[in-house]
This record gives sequence, structure tokens and C-alpha cells, in this order.
Amino acid sequence: MNDAKKMLLKLRALYLFTGLAGGLFNPYLTTLLVHQGMSAGQVGMMMSLGTLLSIIVQPFWGYMVDRYRQTKLVLICSIGMPAVLAYFYNVQLFALLVIVYTTSIIFSVTQSPIADSYAVTAAREGHTSYGTIRSLGSLGTALGGYAGGLYLSFFHITQLWLPFFIFSAAGVAMVLTLSNKSDSYRTTVSLTEGFKKMLSNRNFLWFLVACFFVNQTLTAYNSFFVLSFQEAGGSFSMVGFALLLASMTNVPSMLLAAKIIAKLGRERTLVIAAFAYALRWAVQWLFPYPPVMIGIQALHGLSFGLFYVAAVEYVANVSGKEMQATGQSVFNMVFVGLGGIIGNLLNGFLYNAGGAQLMYLACTVSAIMGLLLLHGVNKRSRSVPGH
Repeated sequence: MNDAKKMLLKLRALYLFTGLAGGLFNPYLTTLLVHQGMSAGQVGMMMSLGTLLSIIVQPFWGYMVDRYRQTKLVLICSIGMPAVLAYFYNVQLFALLVIVYTTSIIFSVTQSPIADSYAVTAAREGHTSYGTIRSLGSLGTALGGYAGGLYLSFFHITQLWLPFFIFSAAGVAMVLTLSNKSDSYRTTVSLTEGFKKMLSNRNFLWFLVACFFVNQTLTAYNSFFVLSFQEAGGSFSMVGFALLLASMTNVPSMLLAAKIIAKLGRERTLVIAAFAYALRWAVQWLFPYPPVMIGIQALHGLSFGLFYVAAVEYVANVSGKEMQATGQSVFNMVFVGLGGIIGNLLNGFLYNAGGAQLMYLACTVSAIMGLLLLHGVNKRSRSVPGH
């Protein structure tokens, strides 16, 4: 087995382990925090504060990787720090919960852009697609979400930190086996120059705005789905199955993403995925019943899975080799950062004010706005000669 294939195998294992860890822990974190005495509104505000701070530090993480090639160190910190701190969610002290969450998110938010920049490079060298690597993360998330539901059927929710720590430790161990040389190129472009170069692209700016409108809706799933599902009468075991179904659909979507993008183009693929987002929220708004809420999660792959792969490849194409990690960091600042801040604040407020149905209605409208913006990006891109 040559070095490129070994790297692909290790990265797929890394995505699998971190997917298992996140799938076990993240969907149930809001429920854990509510159990510890916080309201949905307080949880949303706390998550927004943590994400705001992560936006400030994220581009510097990306620049450190691009400039100094500290990929392994960054990945180890982004996986290991949240795992170590997870135990302290068991302490019923509001200030401590805020500190633990904020610190965890500042580190963990760097994981996706840095790992993705690593994976995009490895995929090119291994003559495969990014989706074949990222799909293992979705498989892990699927199995983790289902396992989390089963785990909580037998253990108290305050014990959820233990499997999260174990799988995160396995992820850190896998990072340690990766090559120190993720890419021999060191950028000479400064952080400010890199930002100016990317943000001077008007189509890229509209793409970022569209990503914000689309992905702020995903907090309705990541942060509030378990609460809304239980409110509708669902159980922990049923929600575990719903999370399994959602994440499992990411696997075929990401594996087929390269063929879909090659046939339709990145921009048109993004439009289709945004439509799937809007349909997903509209159905949960109109039919708030556990069986329907489980079934509609089949759209998760067509919405998030396809959207994310197409977006990462779009950013990789715009950024160029010398600004891969920085470009992915800018994308994640908007997609995960700003989208997470506004999404958690807005959806937490809407959930408190009008329940899950008001939240899903607002998400439907937001996704449609993102769809329309992406349609404009697609039209402008097609008008460019040679596109």
C-alpha cells in the first residue's frame, strides 16, 4: 500500500472516530444542559456566545496551518480539549457550564476546516474525492447518534461524557499516526491579504451569505431536534433511530457527491441541496408527529451531506492551494460560526416563544432565502466564459 492510500485510510478512520464521538454527544448536549437547570433560551444564548468567540480565533487557526504547517497539533487540540472538558458538564453551576462550553467550542470549531483542508489535499493525491473521506464521518455520526439513544436508555444522561471521551481519544490517537507533512507548500500570503483576495470575489460573497441563511436553520436539528421530538411525544430510543437515519443518508450522498457535482456543477448542486433543506423544515412545521419527524430525516443527506461536500469543494476551488485552510476557515466562520450564533439565538427564542412549529416555519423561510441567493450565484457563474 503506497503512502497516499495509507493516508486516505488513516483519515477515514479519523473521521469515523470523531463522527462516533460527536454523534454520541452533540445531539444530546442541549438535553443535558436543560437537565442541569438551563432553559432552551439560555442554552441558545450560551451556544451563541461560544460560537462568537470561535469566529474570532478560527481564521488564526487556519492561518497557522497554512503558514506553519501545524495540522497535527491543531487537530489534537480540537479533538482532545472538548473530550477532557466534557466531564464538567455534570456540575450544576451555570458559570462553569458556560466556561466549559465556550472553551470546548473555541477548540472544536477548528476541527472541520483543518481536517477538511487535510482531506481535500489527500483526496487529490490519492486520486479520489473528498466525499469518500467525509462520508466516514457521517457513518460514525449515524452510528453514534443511534448508540447514544440506546446508551441513555440504560445510563443517566450525566454519564454521556464517558463514551464521548473514549471515541475522541481514539481520534487523537489516529491523528498521531498521520504524516507531519500534510503539504510541502508554505504560504507567503498574509492573513489580511488572503481575506482580501477571497472576499473581493463578489460571487463568493453571495455564496457565503446564502450559506448563512441555509445553515443557520441546521441548529434546529443540531441543538433542538431532541427537545422538539420529545415534545411531540418521541422517546430517547426513537430519537436515536431518527439520528441514525439522518446521518446514514449522508453516506450515499457524500459518496455520490463527486458524480453529481461533475454532472450538474457545484453551484447547481448547492441549489438542489438548499431546496431539500426548505422541504425538510416545511414538513416538520406542517406535520409535527414523531413518525413523520423520523421519516423526514431521510432528507438530511440530500440537504446537509450534499450541500457540505459541494460547498467545501467550491471553497477549495476559490481559495487555491496556498490558502486552503484559511479559505475553509472563512467558510466555516460563516457556515458554522455566524450561522450557529444567529441560529441558536433565533431558534432558541422562537422555541421558547412559539414552540417547535414556529421555529420550523422560520427555518423554512430562511432556507428558501438561501436557495434564491444560490440560484443567483449559479446564474452568474454560468455566465462566466469557460465556467
